[in-house]
Amino acid sequence: MSGQYFNSITENASRLGMRIQESISEHTRELSITRGASTAYLEAPDDKSKNIRKQLDSNSDREKLDAMKRLIAMISKGRNVSEYFAQVVKNVASHNLEIRKLVYIYLLRYAEQEPDLALLSINTFQKDLTDINPLIRAMALRVLSGIKVPVIGSIVVLAIKKCAADVSPYVRKNAALAIPKCFELDPSHTPALITIITTLLRDRSSLCIGSVAVAFEAVCPTRLDLLHQQYRRLCRILVDVDEWGQVDLLSLLLRYARMMLARPDVEGDSIDPDLNLLLNSTEPLLQSRNPAVVLGATRIFYYTGPPSRLSKVTQPLLRLLPGSKEVSRIVLVYISVIARDSPYLFTPYYTRFLVSTEDLRVVKLTKIQLLLHLLTPETYSSILREFIDCADDTDNEVVTVAVQALGKCSHQIPESTQTCLNALISMIKSRHDTVVSSAVLVLKILVQNELEVESHSRPIQTQQNPGMSIISHLAHRIDDIKHPQARACVVWLAGQYAASDAPSADCEGMHDWAPDVLRKAVKGFINEDPIVKLQVITMAAKLLVLNPTDRTLLLLGRHTLNLAKYDLDYDVRDRARMVGALLVGVLPKEVNGADEVPEERGGVVLRREQVRVVLFNGKAGVVDKDKPSDDRSLLGSLGMITGRPMRGDDILTDWLEEGIEPSLRTNPDDTTTPSAIPTAISSRPHSKATSAHASPVILTPGASPSGSAMRDSSKGLWGDLDSFYAEESEEEEEDVGSEDDEENEDDNDEEDGEEVDEEDGDEDSLDATTNETRPMLQPSVGAS
Repeated sequence: MSGQYFNSITENASRLGMRIQESISEHTRELSITRGASTAYLEAPDDKSKNIRKQLDSNSDREKLDAMKRLIAMISKGRNVSEYFAQVVKNVASHNLEIRKLVYIYLLRYAEQEPDLALLSINTFQKDLTDINPLIRAMALRVLSGIKVPVIGSIVVLAIKKCAADVSPYVRKNAALAIPKCFELDPSHTPALITIITTLLRDRSSLCIGSVAVAFEAVCPTRLDLLHQQYRRLCRILVDVDEWGQVDLLSLLLRYARMMLARPDVEGDSIDPDLNLLLNSTEPLLQSRNPAVVLGATRIFYYTGPPSRLSKVTQPLLRLLPGSKEVSRIVLVYISVIARDSPYLFTPYYTRFLVSTEDLRVVKLTKIQLLLHLLTPETYSSILREFIDCADDTDNEVVTVAVQALGKCSHQIPESTQTCLNALISMIKSRHDTVVSSAVLVLKILVQNELEVESHSRPIQTQQNPGMSIISHLAHRIDDIKHPQARACVVWLAGQYAASDAPSADCEGMHDWAPDVLRKAVKGFINEDPIVKLQVITMAAKLLVLNPTDRTLLLLGRHTLNLAKYDLDYDVRDRARMVGALLVGVLPKEVNGADEVPEERGGVVLRREQVRVVLFNGKAGVVDKDKPSDDRSLLGSLGMITGRPMRGDDILTDWLEEGIEPSLRTNPDDTTTPSAIPTAISSRPHSKATSAHASPVILTPGASPSGSAMRDSSKGLWGDLDSFYAEESEEEEEDVGSEDDEENEDDNDEEDGEEVDEEDGDEDSLDATTNETRPMLQPSVGAS
């Protein structure tokens, strides 16, 4: 018998498969779904479209479909085919679904240009909203909401309201997607749209809840109070929502958690139960195949979770790295931001962020920045070698960032200072100007910081101090440094640290290389960049203050001021006049000649010690600091990817320290009804008919065993399920004894009947004492 039944199923399945195959083949033949047929419409000349009007008025669906394909092809080529609008509208009610789709596409294209003609199809769309096919109802609503004619705003609102209560979740999803279009068309319908959104938020289908989140963000993003009673249900249904709906819903729940829930305790394990529900519901999404969902879940853990749970995002993010170049770039930005605050999460995997020659420029820059966050005493040697290799890159921007990273390494890891200095000094010998200039700029910062620290602890010694040795090395190689900013740095260093306590053969009180640097700079002063000229003028003033009696320095300083006095750049001329006025009280009167001595000028004349303070200590030293990052810029925003503010980026909302009252998030509809537990029904022969019609016991998932329907056996209320079964077993034993007595004595039937009445009375009294909290037992359908 079973074999025959199996053969019948197999035969029916075979027939169904053949029928489906024949149907698909027929539709494919009619629609000409092939590469050659599809391209034929695009390649066909426009003169073949003269009979389109005749085809649209034809009674053949095949000709109408061919005409519509030709029209859509011409639209894709930029042709204006609005003249066929009237004929196309006639086919909007066609029974052929393919024709309807193409008609809807045509109407969406020309409805805004031909608003008067578009109104002709409104009645047809309203009629389609009641079609038996949910696909047609959804398509009609999409086209109706896509017609950008403000006059039909009220009609669109009514259509959305009607579809929002549709039995099909697909139609309700399209109703949610139509809300932002209607809001953009006429914002005056906002109150009605908010009412529809409130209704859709209570939807139990996971298919449309993601679209509802989109509508909520578009129409009423600040009305988070509408989510109070739906928050817990949205968290529980999150795992069942479609992938792109999960992205929108995660963004909405993130804003709600930051503004309505209490901040988690960073030091302890204290966390709000509703926030814990969100984190537990989001955790499975970290294993999603959609990178956008994984990144959305990462934002939830990063912005709402305690630090102890942030480690859950490490492996999911690393899993996305080998993906496409676009995804890899965004994931690297995420990791870099997270590693800035929690580098321990990715330090063991630093080898996965090494720079590759095939990487894009932005990816290389992001990896270098990320490796800086992962610097530790155990990893700095390998990361330093990576930075040195990046300095040989063909991209000048990557070279500059890599060289700057070497300087930051020495600041973060003091043990690496000597290695960084050696690498930077070797880069000065490079033939590439970008490498040399970047190395000089970084060396200036390192030397300046080191000398300033040592000046507070002990006097600077030329022979023993590595910083002075670096300055000396740079001073002797100034002719090889061509980059203007790098030359300006070398001149500034030579002038700032020219003073020396050691005896000098040339100039007393300064290093041997200081006057030589000034001589070389003044020699090509006219051809220097303005930024270099400014530093040369300042250096000449510093050397004159250190040794105002040296005849060679006096002549060299006079020549420098004269060149700057007639320079084309006004900044250079102003600097020369300022320095000349500052040195009035320092230079001897005979420096300019007796005939050029100016008259006694008024004002305050500074002494040599005062001028020295102004020139050497008047400006704070340059400190290499990263630009402060905007912590309020939301992770995943476009501005965080591009590195500049972008229009439309969200701003991270602040935490609500205490959080709102949790009872506001209690939804009466989500409260589980206690299980209907029937009383013990006697199984005596005379009551078999009654028990046969009784409904079976249905255990509701989530019902509390300690609810009002449970009663204790001693007091009439059950305490738990075990006591209920124990009491039922005792009653069954009593019933068995009663049946034995019934077989021996016929007169006991009446007594048994009285006992049954007493039991019914006890049940009635039990219902009265429990205030009718137990649901009424429904008779089972089909019970014999």
